[in-house]
Amino acid sequence: MIMNIQPTNRATGLNWPDLISGILEKRYKRFMADVTLPDGSLVTAHCSNSGRMTACCEPGRPVYLSLSDNPKRKLKYTWELIKMPTSLVGVNTLVPNRLVFHEIQTGHIPPLAGYDTITREVKVGADSRIDLLLENIKGKRCYVEVKNCTLVEEKIARFPDAVTARGLKHLNELKKLVHKGNRCVMFYLIQRMDAVEFKPADDIDPAYGKALRRVVKAGVEILAYDVEIDLNRIRIRKPIPIVL
Repeated sequence: MIMNIQPTNRATGLNWPDLISGILEKRYKRFMADVTLPDGSLVTAHCSNSGRMTACCEPGRPVYLSLSDNPKRKLKYTWELIKMPTSLVGVNTLVPNRLVFHEIQTGHIPPLAGYDTITREVKVGADSRIDLLLENIKGKRCYVEVKNCTLVEEKIARFPDAVTARGLKHLNELKKLVHKGNRCVMFYLIQRMDAVEFKPADDIDPAYGKALRRVVKAGVEILAYDVEIDLNRIRIRKPIPIVL
């Protein structure tokens, strides 16, 4: 669906649903986490994150869940946040796309201003989609692929936290789109507040790091932003320096 971009002065960011506190017991099978609630009961929450979640998956840490009333859901709880020593961390990978979409639509990301419409999940190849397409009345296009970054070590945010064939595919698609005359942006949303710079995680996925540098030379832009996050809302805060 194509949506109009309407800059506004209203408060930025997204409100969390009602959050339920707990203690993380373990994360397993990638998409499941056992959490002890304040009343002592143990629940299994959906973990919407396929990465390793290095540095934000430590048993015994306080976590925050949302509760769904959808009768079709097998797991009613969703793991949203974990409290690490230096920051709350958003672990739900569905949040970055929603947040970046909202902040672009309301005009709160200056490097992505100047467009009139925004479209989600745009098909760009035989079996590929890019998260966002921005367009203006002059026909200029900007494709934006959003990635969730939760790995921060020694104040350095890094991506990815696991080998990502899908991420590599997106880089190659953006490179093709740039060659066709489009503007393309890789947007790394750091869902925490304790990073001072961003780097590709070459030790985890060297192929991704090489590809990222290659597509940047070809004209793909990189943006990395952190967030301001508390138990009420999450909003984009500021750009983080990028080191390639």
